[in-house]
Amino acid sequence: MVPALDGGLVLRLLLASFLGGMIGLERELHGRPAGFRTHLLVSLGSCLYALASLEVYRQFGNFSGSVAVGVDPGRIAAQVVTGIGFLGAGAIIRDKAAIRGLTTAACLWVAAALGLACGLGLFQLALCVTLIAIASLLLLKQLESRLPRDAYFYVQIWGDNDSQLVKRVDAALSGHCVQPLAAKFDRDRVEHSFFIEYQVKLAGKAGAGELAEVLSHVAGVRRVRIE
Repeated sequence: MVPALDGGLVLRLLLASFLGGMIGLERELHGRPAGFRTHLLVSLGSCLYALASLEVYRQFGNFSGSVAVGVDPGRIAAQVVTGIGFLGAGAIIRDKAAIRGLTTAACLWVAAALGLACGLGLFQLALCVTLIAIASLLLLKQLESRLPRDAYFYVQIWGDNDSQLVKRVDAALSGHCVQPLAAKFDRDRVEHSFFIEYQVKLAGKAGAGELAEVLSHVAGVRRVRIE
C-alpha cells in the first residue's frame, strides 16, 4: 500500500526549491553557468536527502528486533556535504592568473545547506540564511569594487633576438615598481625573435595600460600583451 503524501513534507520540498532558486537567480542574472535551475535542484535534492534520513531513523531508529541496528540520522545528510564538493569544484575555472567560479561554488554549498535545513524543518533559519546570502551577493559586490586590491597579470613580450632584451625589460619593470613573480623565455633562432612571459602583481587594473605603454617603448620590443 502506498502511503499518503504528507503535505508538510511537500511544503519543505517547495520551500527548499524556492530558497535555492532565489540564490540561483542572482547567479543566473550574472551569467554564471550554475544558475537558477542548478541551485534549485541542489537545494531540492538536499532537502530530499534530509527527509530520507529522518524517515530511515523513524523506521529503524527504535528497532527492537533480536539484531541491534545502529542508525545515524545524519549519515545520509552528511554525504550531501561531500557530494556538493565535487559539484562546486566543477564550477571553479582557472584561466592563467585568474580564478573564476569561487562564489558560485560557495552558493552551491549554501543551496545544499538550505535544502538540508528545510528538510529538517528549520524554516526560519533557512529563510534568514537566504536573505543574508542574497544581500551579501548584491551589496558586498559593490563594496568590493571600491576597495583597493592587487591584480595579477601575465605580461607577454615579443621582441628581437637580442641578448640584452631581457635586461632592458627588467629595467623597465623595475622603473615601474613591478617585481615579476615568475618568468618564462623562448628564443626562436629561425625567426630571429625572443618571447618573454612574466607573471606580475599590480596595484589595481589601471596600471596595466601604463605598463604596456612603458614596455612597448623598450628597444627591441615588437609587441606587448597583458592579460
